[in-house]
Amino acid sequence: MKGWGSHAQSVDALTASYEAIAPGDPVRLAKRTSNLFRPRSSTDAPGLDVSGLDGVIAVDIGSDGSATADVQGMCTYETLVDELLPLGYIPQVVPQLRTITLGGAVTGLGIESTSFRSGLPHESVVEMDVLTGSGEVVAASPDGEHADLFEAFPNSYGSLGYATRLRITLEKVPGFVKLRHVRFDDATSAAKAITDIVEAGSYEGTRVDAIDGTGFDPDELYLTLASFTDDETPTSDYAGQQIYYRSIQQRDTDALTMYDYLWRWDTDWFWCSGAFGAQNRWARRLWPRRFRRSDVYHRLLALDTKIGLSDLRDRITGVPGREKVIQDVEVPVEALPDFLSWFDAEVGMRPVWLCPLRTTRAWPTYPLSPGETYVNVGFWGQVEVPAGSPPGMVNRRIEDRVHALGGHKSLYSEAFYDEETFDQMYGGDMLAAVRARYDSDSRLSTLYQKAVRNS
Repeated sequence: MKGWGSHAQSVDALTASYEAIAPGDPVRLAKRTSNLFRPRSSTDAPGLDVSGLDGVIAVDIGSDGSATADVQGMCTYETLVDELLPLGYIPQVVPQLRTITLGGAVTGLGIESTSFRSGLPHESVVEMDVLTGSGEVVAASPDGEHADLFEAFPNSYGSLGYATRLRITLEKVPGFVKLRHVRFDDATSAAKAITDIVEAGSYEGTRVDAIDGTGFDPDELYLTLASFTDDETPTSDYAGQQIYYRSIQQRDTDALTMYDYLWRWDTDWFWCSGAFGAQNRWARRLWPRRFRRSDVYHRLLALDTKIGLSDLRDRITGVPGREKVIQDVEVPVEALPDFLSWFDAEVGMRPVWLCPLRTTRAWPTYPLSPGETYVNVGFWGQVEVPAGSPPGMVNRRIEDRVHALGGHKSLYSEAFYDEETFDQMYGGDMLAAVRARYDSDSRLSTLYQKAVRNS
């Protein structure tokens, strides 16, 4: 662990790098990796030095077994799990991809299979230190002088500042996870089962500690029900030659170590590794295990975008045009069948990922109703579009449909809302008030500038 002295030195380096940025120049992180899927305007201006803010500072375990961790903002969940799991703890919500950072998940809304009972990552934050647009590091908590910043920070994507330290509550966990893959023949019955499981916390008399789902086709959907256990049992290995998402169709039950359960989706980036040949059985034997991970595929995708191999392939094969459709949306559980029916007719992309969630309170920058069950629907890929189609044609339709159904869309990927609609949906008035207090000179881009204008 880093310790408090090392953390203080890293914060000093961060604030010094802020002071070195000329007034009027953009303030951004000097960060090489990202889990965002939207373009950004390029700049040669120096960034904030966050190189030392990538670890765990301290863990506090109480006599009653409750625990908290003080974690630096750039600490990845991979590093966080490596520190905590040997102690028998994990964050209450662990997003699916290893290189997502804790600060990124809090300011950008991570989600995972425990979200039906633990909410989103920011809901386990007790307090956090934030470098604001004015260059000051302030300690924000639900109560006190900076409660407005604490409340507005989730889903702000760096428009209000960057978390240097977050204190989060932890969950004590055993070493193994038993899985049950339950098939449903239509979205209506799957939505009904989600509602019942979330309410009861169990299925057919068995406790459910985590739940997510996979929709392969309109008449083939699975809910994967996870029960955490200390019972030692033979476990599967989906970081090797076997592929996790395929096992869902092939097995009724399964078991993983807790570690492998947390990263079950990362090895093949859900199912997206197939685009790089990593699911071909011969290529997989040659593909080093250490490179079967989401950040490697993300870099390969960026390389393809840079050199244009996919564009060349489309010209050769006569594809008139393509649009990236990489989105996660939340819709009320009762609207899930409607959305999936529309999605199949208008977009036509399968599989899709399903993840139930509930929030514990109203958050103004992502106003889901507390206590109401939503389902995150994740879909990631490309669709063919007619030549000359307007930019974002398919994504705009998705935005309109989600909005009409009372849902919301995450902002890690491209967005196309007009500014008035965007501000209504994402707490624009509150964000403006908080920015006026903590960034009076507008050193940071607004949320709309970041999420829609890509600046």
